[in-house]
Amino acid sequence: MPSSNPMSAQALKSKLISLVKEDLEKIETALHDNLAPHLDLVSNIAGHLLFSGGKRLRPLLMLLSTRLCGHTDDKGAIQVSTIFEYLHAATLLHDDVVDGADVRRGQSAAHTKWSAPKVILTGDYLLARSMRLAADTGIPALIDVMAGITEEMSQGEIDQMERTGDIALTEAQYLEIIRRKTAVLIQGACRSGAILAHAHPEKEDALDRYGYHLGIAFQMADDLLDYTADATALGKKTGADLREGKLTLPLIHALDQATPDDRQFMESIIKTPDFNTDQFDQMVDKIIHYGGIDYTEKTAKNHIDKALAALNTFKFSNAKTVLTTVAHYAVSRKV
Repeated sequence: MPSSNPMSAQALKSKLISLVKEDLEKIETALHDNLAPHLDLVSNIAGHLLFSGGKRLRPLLMLLSTRLCGHTDDKGAIQVSTIFEYLHAATLLHDDVVDGADVRRGQSAAHTKWSAPKVILTGDYLLARSMRLAADTGIPALIDVMAGITEEMSQGEIDQMERTGDIALTEAQYLEIIRRKTAVLIQGACRSGAILAHAHPEKEDALDRYGYHLGIAFQMADDLLDYTADATALGKKTGADLREGKLTLPLIHALDQATPDDRQFMESIIKTPDFNTDQFDQMVDKIIHYGGIDYTEKTAKNHIDKALAALNTFKFSNAKTVLTTVAHYAVSRKV
């Protein structure tokens, strides 16, 4: 995806890994230490997803946000940061059951190895564990952010479920769905970093804006990958969103631009979840032809520009450099 940053996706990824390698190792250790289930089954199911190669973007963003605001207690911040990975894992466990997804992060989804009730209850445990860790901070504002995140994400999932296969879904409705399903968690992680650091409201609001626009762009990039990435690299089947009846921005825009005949063809694919490879390839060709890929890339890039503008509130620091790199990488990645 085009970006104002001239570095390639691979170069950005390498730079980012070099900048955060030690932080990621500490976050990984804290995720193990803080999980603390009383049952081996819960540990096995949670660990199946938690420790299967996730990016740890959300806890990393919170840690970097605390540093950006002058917080120096990395150990305490890392402990709190695990909240956001547990919340993320909980939603993925629940979503895969709801969507009937077979693959997650390149391996079998948890509900294909354990019963759906066990997987759902493990997700519930991770949600409860997140709230316990938030409560342990004794900071009401942080607890309020966590409660708001869980409320919004639940409503986002319900809203998306209600609109499954809705060919009349608008761009505005799509944006509201991804705000609730993805952006609020990234936004909350960034804002919570400022809260933990007892930052000035101006800095808290700036990080809130950064997180919101980054989250929207990140989800748009994910939605593009469903049509453009290699299935092996992606870690799940391409076309999965389409098979599940989820209309995302590339398709929404293409439908709006299509001729009546082409729109009719595209709608027929949407209504046929067992479409074959040739049909999917034809759908991708239509999306490209009607500018769905280009439009989504451009829109995501606009959100990244707004995220970067929010960082202008802060003076230069290593944390700001990393957050800038994260933003550029979010829309250039191939997986």
